[in-house]
Amino acid sequence: MTDFQEKVNFIWDLADLLRGPYKRNEYQKVILPFTVLKRFDCVLIPSKNAVLETYNKYKGQFEMEHVLQDSAKDKKGNQLGFYNYSKYDFKTLLEDPELMEQNLICYLDSYSKNVQDIFDNLDIKKHITTLSKANLLFLLIKKFSESKVDLHPDIVSNYEMGLIFEELIRKFAEQSNEEAGEHFTPRDVVEIMTKLIFIENGIRLKEKNIIKTVYDPACGTGGMLTSCKEFVIKMNDSVDIVLFGQEINPDIYAICKADMLMKGENDENIKGPFSTLSKDQFTDQKFDFIISNPPYGRKWEQDEAEVRKEAEKGFEGRFGAGLPRINDGQLLFLQHMISKMKVKEKSRIAVITNGSPLFTGDAGQGESDIRKWMIENDFIEAIIALPDQLFYNTGIKTYIWVLTNKKPSERVSKIQLIDATSRFKKMRKSLGYKRNYLGEDDIKEILQYYGKFKEDKNCKLFDNEEFGYTKVIVERPLQLNYQVTDERIENLYSVSAFAKLTESKKENPDLKLKEEEEGRKKQQEIILALKKTGNHLYKNWDEFEAKVKEALKDLDLTPNFVKNIILALSEHDDTADYVLDAKGKKQQDSNLRDSEKIPLKQDIKKYFEKEVKPYYPDAWMDRCKDKIGYEINFTRYFYEYKPIRPLEEIERDIKEVTAEIQELIKEEL
Repeated sequence: MTDFQEKVNFIWDLADLLRGPYKRNEYQKVILPFTVLKRFDCVLIPSKNAVLETYNKYKGQFEMEHVLQDSAKDKKGNQLGFYNYSKYDFKTLLEDPELMEQNLICYLDSYSKNVQDIFDNLDIKKHITTLSKANLLFLLIKKFSESKVDLHPDIVSNYEMGLIFEELIRKFAEQSNEEAGEHFTPRDVVEIMTKLIFIENGIRLKEKNIIKTVYDPACGTGGMLTSCKEFVIKMNDSVDIVLFGQEINPDIYAICKADMLMKGENDENIKGPFSTLSKDQFTDQKFDFIISNPPYGRKWEQDEAEVRKEAEKGFEGRFGAGLPRINDGQLLFLQHMISKMKVKEKSRIAVITNGSPLFTGDAGQGESDIRKWMIENDFIEAIIALPDQLFYNTGIKTYIWVLTNKKPSERVSKIQLIDATSRFKKMRKSLGYKRNYLGEDDIKEILQYYGKFKEDKNCKLFDNEEFGYTKVIVERPLQLNYQVTDERIENLYSVSAFAKLTESKKENPDLKLKEEEEGRKKQQEIILALKKTGNHLYKNWDEFEAKVKEALKDLDLTPNFVKNIILALSEHDDTADYVLDAKGKKQQDSNLRDSEKIPLKQDIKKYFEKEVKPYYPDAWMDRCKDKIGYEINFTRYFYEYKPIRPLEEIERDIKEVTAEIQELIKEEL
C-alpha cells in the first residue's frame, strides 16, 4: 500500500474535530472505535446483500447466528467471522442527517455478538450521543466516508489494516504519555523481547507447516502478540502462529479484539475484560511462547480472595510457590506464566518487570520463596537490565526475564545476567517519561551478549546456587545491670500489667472511679516498696531479683509481673553477669539479635567463625531458625566504583547554575 501513512495522517487529523467536547487524551476513545467501524463496514460490502437476504428470509424463525456467519464472506468465499444485517452502511447513513444518531445505533445493534462486545466495551453509543449533541456526528461519518479513508480489503489488506490501526494506537499512546505505558509497550522494547523469545528457537521454527501458540496474559492492545507473529512469519511463512491474550481494561480489551479481527485473527482467543490473576480465561491451556509486560508496583487486593483460594491448591494451582506482599503482583504474573508452559514440550517466556521481583522480600517471605522455586526448578535462563526512561509512564529501570522449562545443555543450572543499562540512544523529543530508546545496534549488541553466553564486563554467568543464601539468626547473651532510680521507675508505666492497674471495665461510673483509684494507689505502693531497696547498682539478676521479691512480697504480684518490673529497671551492660535460665543456660538478648545471610556455597560454621566470632566472641547461632532465601542483586555483580567529584568542580557548577537562575529572574522582572 503506497498511501499507508496518508491514511494514518488523515484519520489522525480527524481528531481535531473533537476539540471542545473531548480533551486531547480522550480523542482515541472516538477515533479508534470509528476506525474499527469503518473497516468492518468496508469488509462487509461483498456479502452485504447476501446477509440481508438471509436475515429477511429466516427472521423470527430460529436463532440465526450460524446462518448469518455463513453468509458473511469475502470475495474468495472465506467466512469473515462477523456480520451485520442492517440495511445501513456508512453511505446510506449520510442520506438521512436528521436521524443519524438513531440509524447509527440501529446499525450497531445489527452486528454479530463478537463485534457488539467490542463496541460495548468501547462505550461507543455514549460517544455517539455526545457527538450528536455537539453536532459533530454527521461531520465525522462524512469524513470517514471520504476516499482517503477507503479501507476496503481490495485497497487495504488485513496486514496493512493492522499496521494502520497499530500506528494510530501508537500515536495516541505517545500523545497521552503517562497513560500510554499502562497498555502500550514501546516498539523498541517489544522488538528485543520478541527476538529474545525466539532467538533460541530458530532451527525448530524452520520446520514446515507447524503450529505454534503465543500467549500474553496482560495483552494490552496486542502489540507483543502481533510482533511475535510478524517475526515468525518473516522467518518461515508456513508456520501457523495462533495468538491468545487476556486484558483487564475494557477499552483496551476491545481495541485488541478489534485489531485481531481486522488482521484476520481469531478474536475469540482474546479474552476480557477480566483480571488474569483472579479470572484466568485459559484454565486448561498451555502455550509454546509467552510474552508480556504486566503491571508493576500495583496492588492485587481486588484479586486477593481468588488468588488465595488458588494458592491453597498448592502446585495444582498457579500460585503454589507463595504469595508476594499485597502491594505488588509481578511475581504472581511470573508464576501464572510459568504455569502456562507446556509440560512435555519446550516453552519460552519473555517478561518485563521492575527491580522489585529481583530482591524484595527476606528469606522465608513470599517473594523470596517464589524466587527460590523458580531458581531451584531452573526456569530462569537470563535477566537483562535495561536502561531507564524507556517507557512512557515511568522513568525507572526495568528488566527482561527470559524463562524456559527446557534449557540448552550449556545453560542448565546457570543464570545469565546482562547489564544493558548503557545501551540506548537519546530521543530528540521526550514522550512522557520516555527519553531513551533502543537503537538497532543496541538491540543487536544485547542479543549478541545473550547468544555468545560468555562473560565480560556486561555479561555474567552464575550457577543457580550463587543467588541463594541461608539466613542464620545470631544471638548474643543477655547482660543487664539493675538499679532503682526515678528515671528507671518511669519505665514501669510501659509495663502492661503495671499500666492496667489503673484501668477498669466497670460500667457503673462510681465503681469505675473507685477501681481506678485503687489501681493508682497500688502503683504507688509498688514504687515506694522498690525505692526502699535503695539505689545500689546491681550486675547480677539473681541478686537483684531476690531484693525486689523481698520488697514486693506483701503486694500479691504474679511472678511474670515481677519479672517485667525487673526488666523495666534494667539496662544493657557488657560488664554485667550473664542472665541464666533455671538450667544455667545463657539467655539471649532480643535487642542484640541479628542475622547473617550466608551464601549457599559457603560453609556456615566456617563463615561464622571468620565473620562473626572475632567481633562477638560470646555470640552463637540458633540453627533451628535457619531459612533459605534467594535474591538477584544486579548492583552487587556489576558495581563499578566512581570517585566523588572534586569539591572545586562541584562549587564551580553551583556558581554557574546560580548565575543562570539569577539571569532568568532578571528576565522575568
